[in-house]
Amino acid sequence: MLALRTTPWPLVAVFTAGYLPPYLLPTTVGRLDTGLPLSATQAGAVGSALLLSSASAGFLLASRVERAGARTLARFGLALAFLGYGAASLTTAVPAVVAGAVLGGFGSGTATTVAATRIAAERDPHRASTAGLLSVSALAGAVYLTVPHLGLSHGLPLAAIALTALAVWPLTGRLPAGTGTSPAARTASGPLPHRRSGLVLAVTVLCWSLAQNSLWGVSGRIGLTQAGLGDATLGLVFAVALGAGLMGVLAAGALGPRLGRAMPVGAGTALIAGCIVVSASATTPTAFATGEIAWNTLYPVVLSYLIGLAASLDARGRWAVLVGSASSLGTAAGPLAGSVLSAQAGYAGMGLVLAGGLLLVAVPMTAVALHTGGRPLLPGTIRRRGGTPAALVAAATGTPSGAVPEVGAAEQPVVEIDVDAPALAVRGAYDTAGPRQAAGAPGPGPG
Repeated sequence: MLALRTTPWPLVAVFTAGYLPPYLLPTTVGRLDTGLPLSATQAGAVGSALLLSSASAGFLLASRVERAGARTLARFGLALAFLGYGAASLTTAVPAVVAGAVLGGFGSGTATTVAATRIAAERDPHRASTAGLLSVSALAGAVYLTVPHLGLSHGLPLAAIALTALAVWPLTGRLPAGTGTSPAARTASGPLPHRRSGLVLAVTVLCWSLAQNSLWGVSGRIGLTQAGLGDATLGLVFAVALGAGLMGVLAAGALGPRLGRAMPVGAGTALIAGCIVVSASATTPTAFATGEIAWNTLYPVVLSYLIGLAASLDARGRWAVLVGSASSLGTAAGPLAGSVLSAQAGYAGMGLVLAGGLLLVAVPMTAVALHTGGRPLLPGTIRRRGGTPAALVAAATGTPSGAVPEVGAAEQPVVEIDVDAPALAVRGAYDTAGPRQAAGAPGPGPG
């Protein structure tokens, strides 16, 4: 009951609308290939352009969410997503489809930016991110089950994304408005903390997402051409895989910070590498389904910890947005990279290359998780190197009671102490020593 009361559901809805396009990537790219006069590589390039546009929104808007307002930006992004994807779903003219997909991608990226920024400001970023992943996995699974029964049109997955954006729009009224040039907004544009860790995490997450989506972008073709599945059976496998992902997200939410972030990120990435090899080399429906289901069970678990790790680097969400945008860049390059790798080395060879890359990036990602300690850094708190956090007890911070990092085994509890600021004396209270007339005696200071 506590989780239901404290989970920011409007924020989860915006998260879902922003993250849905990457989740539907296999069916989107596959239907562009079969429903339009495009080759497999060209369809992959369109998918990459969509996700590249989404990533560019994050880089452009990372420091502007608080100033412009989460509500305004979320509505702007959802409107672009509805118009762009909706237009692309209603036409068969390739230039118009590409333009609509790019416009919709920028809208999705804007929604994702708002969601990432606000999640970082939550007292429990991991809970909010796992709720968002749970929601988007469930919705994507429902789309994979439904779309094969509605026809072969290229526009069906695009229409699903557009309608999701439209459905989420009314919920944005509960998001905060802009703060203009308030002190909080000016602080948001200050220097980024943990720059070295943030940059390492951004680069490695880009490569991590590239490997994941290189396979995800061609999974549909592997299932159809190499594993021998039909279209409806393939949709069922993807739906079951995403359903398994729901179980993984629930497990991640139940575990929370108990295992820290280093072990889920490092060990989880190594297991994902093995699953990619199984999926890419599958020649039977059973092997393909096993690899996809195991992979999709682990992927959202590791992703939720990576989102939480990025959020812990900056409580105002800038690293969360920048790392998320770097992830989107990797996601954007995935379909094209997967198409090129599979054309050059075959699906099995592609799987080995991707798995090797994942094992390499797992090392620095784990190192960042170990170095930062994996605890949320909240407004009004600082973390001294050595483990003990200290609260900044200043009346101007407005830090709510209890907004301090969770105390770990190696830390001491933090106690907030209220300090009454002394009243400032007026300038006239100070003069040279000596007698003074009564009329010149200063009155009481300002209240």
